[in-house]
Amino acid sequence: MTEESTATAFVPGHVTGFFSAHRTDDPVTTGSRGGGLTLSDGVRVRVTPSQTTRVDLDGERVGMAPVEHVLDAFGVSARVTIESELPVGSGFGVSGAAALGTAFASNTVFDGERSENDLVRLAHVAEVESGTGLGDVVSQARGGVPIRIEPGAPGHGVLDGVPTSSRVEYVTFGELSTAEVIEGDTSRLSRAGERALGELCERPTLPHLLRLSRRFAREAGLLVPEVETAIAAVADAGGEAAMAMLGRSVFALGTGLSDAGYDPHVCETYPSGAHLERL
Repeated sequence: MTEESTATAFVPGHVTGFFSAHRTDDPVTTGSRGGGLTLSDGVRVRVTPSQTTRVDLDGERVGMAPVEHVLDAFGVSARVTIESELPVGSGFGVSGAAALGTAFASNTVFDGERSENDLVRLAHVAEVESGTGLGDVVSQARGGVPIRIEPGAPGHGVLDGVPTSSRVEYVTFGELSTAEVIEGDTSRLSRAGERALGELCERPTLPHLLRLSRRFAREAGLLVPEVETAIAAVADAGGEAAMAMLGRSVFALGTGLSDAGYDPHVCETYPSGAHLERL
């Protein structure tokens, strides 16, 4: 253990606009292809050595399987304190951020001596095995506007990105179970996601990503009424919006949701990935 008794990591939020699911017998190579945005609103994870493991999310004790998987991989117990600027279970990658932040902070506190790719791989595996996501971790490690070209953790997955930045607004109408979607029949959504990815790679712009994401939500059969209403309102106001995968949430570029009469949360795309914070 280092002289530092605690360490804190920041992980940006992540919204996926469209994706295709790819499962193998190995969680390292399991993942998703698709496109999305990382957000300046994110998650802070503080790790402190402890005789027993305890995880607190926004002041309340919780069970969080991805975090526990990461600690088990280090062979340690710890007090993990998570502060999220984002709603949980609503398509903003909070579970992936918690796992990745725990990996980065634990590596410092417990003298892990692991590389960044090792830590991303560890967190990706933890999330896949927990059934809470397929592509958030690798996107949150990269930052920006990531395009997941090939699925899986570092060493297998391949990422590109849209070289741009933007103000982002979002509203959420509640939770949507990620596990129920990604552990069910994903053939329909994967066909829609593969089509969208091919078109985004041909024209990698942010407005095009949003347009492809809207089409994906319809083709995949994932739209819920309140989300569809908000997206239509933004379009009527001349803006670009889409559904966050997977959650009852809408994200929009610029002032799209404000112009449509909503009272959204406001942030920006985040230019870099997860990182440790200085004490």
